[in-house]
Amino acid sequence: MRILVVNAGSSSLKLRVLGDADELLAEWDLEAPQAQVDERAVQGALEGLEVDVVAHRVVHGGTRFREAVRVDADVVDALRELTDLAPLHQPKSLAALDAVSAVLPDVPAVACFDTAFHATLPQAARTYALPREWRDRWGLRRYGFHGLSHAYAARRASELLGREGLRIVSCHLGAGASLCAITDGRSVDTTMGFTPLEGLVMATRSGSVDPGMLLWLLERERIDEPQMADALEHASGLLALGGSADMRDLLERDDEDARLALGVYLHRLRAGIAAMTSALSGMDVLVFTGGVGENSPAVRAGAADGLAFLGVTLDDERNEAVDRDGEIGAAHTAVRTLVVGAREDLEMARQVHELLGATG
Repeated sequence: MRILVVNAGSSSLKLRVLGDADELLAEWDLEAPQAQVDERAVQGALEGLEVDVVAHRVVHGGTRFREAVRVDADVVDALRELTDLAPLHQPKSLAALDAVSAVLPDVPAVACFDTAFHATLPQAARTYALPREWRDRWGLRRYGFHGLSHAYAARRASELLGREGLRIVSCHLGAGASLCAITDGRSVDTTMGFTPLEGLVMATRSGSVDPGMLLWLLERERIDEPQMADALEHASGLLALGGSADMRDLLERDDEDARLALGVYLHRLRAGIAAMTSALSGMDVLVFTGGVGENSPAVRAGAADGLAFLGVTLDDERNEAVDRDGEIGAAHTAVRTLVVGAREDLEMARQVHELLGATG
């Protein structure tokens, strides 16, 4: 089966063709700033392509979509209705769906959801301490994101270690960043919530901040909602602290702003890892994935520093030398520490095979 995987990210549209045994047959990375998808570029890349099915990454599935589904008119309408819950991400996923469907109208499509992996969050982990009327009326709850990445990281960690039933803390560290506590392949806690703004400090997103402070700014300083949203999404995080959203740039510098940015980032990251460990009542494996998680030994070392009490100790040589999937923990430590290359495309392909195998 030839599967076209469509992954609409924050600044690009990644197209991958996977064959049998997950062989990568073709790939394209198209520019896609903001919520825009260049339909002509998609057509140029895909025209004449022969595939059996298209798998689309969709950020938000709400409470309805708890697993991958075939795309039809009803599903598309439901996804459009969820745009209010992810106004910065859902439109691009839908634009990519439209653009690819225009080129490959007769090829069946499957939607794979970033929120679906977190459908297993227990009630205590998914519920906000807000009035019941609000929660019931507007569906206010913690959804979690990066589920495709976390699911693959957990599965790959089990493969690398040859063990099942592991308690895993998965660290997806990229422009967006989140942690996930996973036990026996199920998500039981995560750092992102109702939106992808909650949780860790990210490239341009604030992560968790005091809501009272935001109310104060709205009431006292007359900052309006669009200004607030733009600042929290696009002008905060590492960019606000260190003057750059690029972790590589910050690591190369040795000035006060860069040190502050890294200090805040790592402080929140270590605290988050400890919190995820608590949700699991202990940790067997710590996994780093995503662009920063895979490629920055300094960030991995900084995250592990101070977590020895949890059983995390890195081997410096392993940490510097690892390439894609591999172990970086010191010998005989209680917690195994791994780097796993982010392969959302493989997780999506797995879900397509599972769905089509079940439905025919």
